[in-house]
Amino acid sequence: MQSYKILLADDHALFREGLKRILAEASELKVIGEVADGLELLKTLNRIKPDMIILDISMPNIRGIEAIQEIKAIHPETKILVLTMHSDIEYLHQAISSGAHGYLLKEDADGELFSAIDKVKQGKIYVSPKLSEYLTEDWARIHRGEHEPASEIEPLTTREREILKLVAEGKSSKEVASLLNISIRTVEHHRAKIMDKLNLKNVAELIKYAIQKGYI
Repeated sequence: MQSYKILLADDHALFREGLKRILAEASELKVIGEVADGLELLKTLNRIKPDMIILDISMPNIRGIEAIQEIKAIHPETKILVLTMHSDIEYLHQAISSGAHGYLLKEDADGELFSAIDKVKQGKIYVSPKLSEYLTEDWARIHRGEHEPASEIEPLTTREREILKLVAEGKSSKEVASLLNISIRTVEHHRAKIMDKLNLKNVAELIKYAIQKGYI
C-alpha cells in the first residue's frame, strides 16, 4: 500500500519530534519533511509534494493563515490540517475560510490526531470537539447573513503582508529581498503600495498596524 505523505510545519522542534513519533505508529502514514516557519514551508513545497500538511498558525516569517492561502493557490489538491494551541473561534474561522480542511487543538492531539487525519483524508472538514459546536452555529449565522464576520477584509495581498511583517520586524529592504528571493526594487515598490493602501506616513505607524493585526 502506498504511504500517505505528510509534511510538518511547526516552529517547536521538540513538538515536531513528538508528533513524528506518534505518526510513526501508523504504517500507512509517512512524514517526508519538516519545517520551522512559513517561508521555509513554501520553499519546501517547490521540492516535495506531500498529500497533507500539518501546520501551526503561529510561525515566524509567514503566519500559518497566509501560508494556507498560498498553498491553496499553488497546490489546491494538498490537504491542510491546522494543529495549534489557539482555541479562539476567530482563528478557526480564518483558517477554514483560508482553505484549511481541519483544525485540531494541540490539547486534543493525543486522542484526536488520527481521527482528524482520517477525516481530512476523506475530504471532510474536521474540527476539534471543543470548537465544533461554535463552528456550526456561528458559521451558519454568517452564511445566512445574520451577522458579518468580526474581522475586517484585509486590504493587502499575501506578498504585501509578507513584506509588511518583515519590515515591521526591523529588516532592511536588502534583507527582505534576500529572504523572499525578490529584487530590492520590488521590495521598495511593495513598501510604497503598503503605505499608500493603509494610509501610513512612516515606519512607526506601519509597526503599530502590524502589531494591531497580529503580524508581530
